[in-house]
Amino acid sequence: MTTYTTIQGDTWDMIAFKVFSDETLMIQIMNLNLDYIDVSVFSAGTVLQLPDVSVVEETASDLPPWKV
Repeated sequence: MTTYTTIQGDTWDMIAFKVFSDETLMIQIMNLNLDYIDVSVFSAGTVLQLPDVSVVEETASDLPPWKV
């Protein structure tokens, strides 16, 4: 499993966009990091787990063809 180390000011949607270019994947990131679920804006140095590529691909395949 991959990790992401936050920088000051990161938010869930910003992290999802930086890593996967899709802020809607923040839900999967949040589900893997329930210890930080109450954090809205991260300080620097928090290590978060990221979903595997297969999870991201599975989510993308649920989209209509014009959004893939």
